[in-house]
Amino acid sequence: MTLPPSPRLLDQLQALLGAKGYSDDPEAMEPWLTDWRGKYHGRAAAMLSPATTEEVAAVVRLCAAQRAALVPQGGNSGMVGGATPDASGNQLLLSLRRLNRIRSIDAAARLAVVEAGVILEVFHNAVLEQGLRFPLTLGGKGSATIGGLVSTNAGGTQVLRHGTMRALVAGIEAILPDGRIFGGLAPLKKDNRGYDLKHLLCGAEGTLGVVTAACLRLVPAAAARATAWIGLESPETALRLLRCLDAALGRQLEGFEIIPHACLTAVLRHIPQTRAPLDAPHPWYALVELAGDNDHDLGGALQAQLGEALEAGLISDVVIAKNEAECEAFWRLRDSISEAERAEGPALQHDVSVPVDLMPRFIAENPARLATAYPGARALSFGHLGDGNVHHHVQPPLDVDGAHWLSVHGEGLSRLVYRHVLELGGSISAEHGIGQMKRALLAELDSPARLAALRGVKAGLDPDRLFNPGKLIE
Repeated sequence: MTLPPSPRLLDQLQALLGAKGYSDDPEAMEPWLTDWRGKYHGRAAAMLSPATTEEVAAVVRLCAAQRAALVPQGGNSGMVGGATPDASGNQLLLSLRRLNRIRSIDAAARLAVVEAGVILEVFHNAVLEQGLRFPLTLGGKGSATIGGLVSTNAGGTQVLRHGTMRALVAGIEAILPDGRIFGGLAPLKKDNRGYDLKHLLCGAEGTLGVVTAACLRLVPAAAARATAWIGLESPETALRLLRCLDAALGRQLEGFEIIPHACLTAVLRHIPQTRAPLDAPHPWYALVELAGDNDHDLGGALQAQLGEALEAGLISDVVIAKNEAECEAFWRLRDSISEAERAEGPALQHDVSVPVDLMPRFIAENPARLATAYPGARALSFGHLGDGNVHHHVQPPLDVDGAHWLSVHGEGLSRLVYRHVLELGGSISAEHGIGQMKRALLAELDSPARLAALRGVKAGLDPDRLFNPGKLIE
């Protein structure tokens, strides 16, 4: 059981962190008390912004001694309310944004040690100057921080080749709930001292430890890339194309995204300076990218494979980007879908995964299930077909007050979507996490064995539930 922070504790924290690191000014805290989607609003007794790992550890020790709850926060760009305090005003917001140093980049070893508050785009640019690349990117790269990406085991558009954040983390530094520093930054290839704590902390959403830094794996900067926008008939044909390209091109295939025509239409309607890559509309599109070095004719290889697919009737039309500007224009269409969908009106967003071979089945069957139970409901799926993860947005009927309709039916809609996902052996959260948005659904729908294990880990490491209470596990 946590306790409200006492005046004495607040005085101690203010003395420890100083004016730059402590604020209880409601106006200064206000932007950080609402999640990115505007769905969750909280209050905090104070916002704590330590600048070093040692200061974070000192904060945690003070709070642990007085059983005050901490809510860690990075760029506040999460999608499930995982970094928003509750409405009581009794929790303390722990911002990691001042831990913003890139401690080292080892070009020879292709490793970097990066603090939690470093913004992903800043890190991308820093390693690029060394001829390297951090192969994880997403639409929110201008605000998402390394600590948040580790804590949510972020995915993005390059998982097909490089894996999620967990695959890119070689080591972690974190503060445990008793204030001790877990110094696990060493990038050991072999380490059999029991449970892998770095992988346990990666994806724990700040419920087991506060990530202060990570040792991250890098790859050589892609000297060349080839990007294509493809028109096709269905997710089934997209999957067949994926299998053909994967067999022919192997690890050069870095991205494979699918987009329905309705999503493209929304982007063209709401996002300035965008245009359709193909002359005629198609029911579905695939955005495919190869990456490699200049020793490989990526454009020629992609053109050859897509030419065969076109002759075989697997795809309907294709355009290959002629230069970097066209590559970026294609990706802007993909990365703008969420923004365009928000402009279209209210919708329920579901971040789900199923086995790759079953994704076309889910995309085909789920809208019909929804429409049967909720006449007029519309569903759109887009995203990372290559790793079995789509963003499944459910929109209300056209002739109703959308916000009200979703407030009445939203819970049932989501439960239907998630039950279908679990029937197919999938996950109700592919890359955004559980946070507070999916906590009750996880407890209701997921495997009792999984839930028992998660609760046991939480009880063992944070028995007083001081770290991010109300998130992930009840």
